[in-house]
Amino acid sequence: MSYDNLAGRTAIVTGAASGMGAATARLLAAHGARVALLARRTDRLDDLAAKITADGGQALAVTTDVTAPASVRAAAARVRETFGGADLVVNAAGVMLPNPVAAGRSDEWARMIDTNLSGALHVIDAFRADLAAAGAAHRPADLVNISSIGAHLSFPDYAVYGATKAALTHLSEILRTEFGPLGVRVTNIEPGLTGTELGDHIDNVSLAAQLDGMHAAIPALTSEDVADLIAFTVTRPARVNLRQLIVLPTAQS
Repeated sequence: MSYDNLAGRTAIVTGAASGMGAATARLLAAHGARVALLARRTDRLDDLAAKITADGGQALAVTTDVTAPASVRAAAARVRETFGGADLVVNAAGVMLPNPVAAGRSDEWARMIDTNLSGALHVIDAFRADLAAAGAAHRPADLVNISSIGAHLSFPDYAVYGATKAALTHLSEILRTEFGPLGVRVTNIEPGLTGTELGDHIDNVSLAAQLDGMHAAIPALTSEDVADLIAFTVTRPARVNLRQLIVLPTAQS
């Protein structure tokens, strides 16, 4: 599918070091968007930026910790110096660390809340003026938040992860009432089982095996599937806001 009207747009993609973030950055750049790659892993970002540039795209690698407001503000300043104001923001940074609440893993709780919710808020705050300026100029302006079906489905031992994603889903809903009148579209995307690195950080052997079993039984979505959905969403006519999208593997009920 052609997404030629991405040409000339400036996109921010968090979590760009891997998975959905990296796939989204590649696709947006391939269709002419200037893409700022935000994540913590500098080597991964530099490699991706080099590949995008080699393919004829424009990319800026900006090492960023979304859990730290000062880091996000510094990234926003660098993007503006290089590309100008952003008109497309994709919050793809996230972490999934399942464990029973009874395990008392407050370290994991804090990490998920700081990344999945607070991190998204820091990014929104840093770029909201850019999005509003694009909307005021009657140019496309999009905020895309990557949530999860865990936001509204109950998976045992995923309580805190699901809570952070439910909060992000609800945040997106409320933001539409604030940003819509400014000409800024807000889209919340809830993927089901997807082949990414999220599961690599699980330290509960039983739950890691359970997730591996799901991947063995169900042909999962790919990161590129989600990236394609994002690109489709942000290239609709300005009057159209695809407000919430749930995307599942066909075999996942």
